[in-house]
This record gives sequence, structure tokens and C-alpha cells, in this order.
Amino acid sequence: MQEATQRTEAATQKTGWKEKLKREFIAYWINVCYLSIVFGLFAWYRRLILAGYRIEYLNYGIAIIEALVLAKVILIAEMIGLSRNLFEQKPLIYPTLYKSLVFTLFVALFTIGEATVRGYIHGQGLRGWLIEIQGRGKFEFLAHALMVFFMFIPFFAFKELAKTMEKGKLGRLFFRQKNLPA
Repeated sequence: MQEATQRTEAATQKTGWKEKLKREFIAYWINVCYLSIVFGLFAWYRRLILAGYRIEYLNYGIAIIEALVLAKVILIAEMIGLSRNLFEQKPLIYPTLYKSLVFTLFVALFTIGEATVRGYIHGQGLRGWLIEIQGRGKFEFLAHALMVFFMFIPFFAFKELAKTMEKGKLGRLFFRQKNLPA
């Protein structure tokens, strides 16, 4: 009898583990899709602006890499409970704005890291990020940061809203047909 109970518990743990992995996998790819679209739009925006000056811009791969990395960072931050206790009893706007600010800073750090790597490739060394930001202009860097911040607000607002609802309800509301009264 005890052996059967242990097997049942082990099967439940295994199913729970698989279910958790599946949820995290889906959450990761939802994050990647959203971030890829947004960062891809930034790349297209820059390409179209520069095309007016007959300058080619082809850094679309960076948008995908940035989305892949940042989606994982977001997932890890959610697992460790970033801002969970800090804003537990506060309205949803508090954790939404907090996370938007924190992850905007992550994007800024990623941008600096990307520019540093590019600086190394082009023989500029550690100061490559500074040269690139000076080349782009500090105002473009700040405009990018502002756009990212405001792009994160709906992203985290939906995530925070989903936490307050029963599991899967937000997805059902958005992606399933509503029962219309006859």
C-alpha cells in the first residue's frame, strides 16, 4: 500500500514538473514574440529613417537576440519574485511601472553591452559603447529608453492583471469567442 502511494506521489510530482516546464516554456515564447515584435519595430523605424538619407541599416538580428535574452531575464525575475512583496497590497500600477522601469534599465544595459561587443569587433575596445552612443546621440539613446519604458507598461500591465485572475482566464478572454446572449 505504501509503495503504491509513493508511486502516485512520484507521478504527481513528475506531472507537476512537466506542467510547470510547459507553462514556463509558453510564457517564455510569449515574451519573446512580444519583445521581438517591439524591438523589430525599432529596427524597422531606424532603417526607414536612415533610408531617407540613403543609409543602409540591417541590424535585425540584434532585435531577436535582445528579445531572447530579455525574455529569459523577465522569466527569471518573475520566478525570484521581483517586486512581489514590495507591491503586494498596492494597486497594479505600482508593480507595472516598477517592472517597466527595471526592465528598461536592463534594455539600456543590453544596448551598452551590444555596443561594447561591436566596439571590440571594430578595434575600439571597452570605450566602443561610448563611441557608439556618442555617434547615435544621447538624445536618440534617451528616446529609445523612453519608448521601451512605455512599451513595457502594457506588457507588464497584462502580466500583473493575469496574476489577479484565475489561471488562464485572461488568455480565454482574449483568444476565445465570447458567449453572446441570444
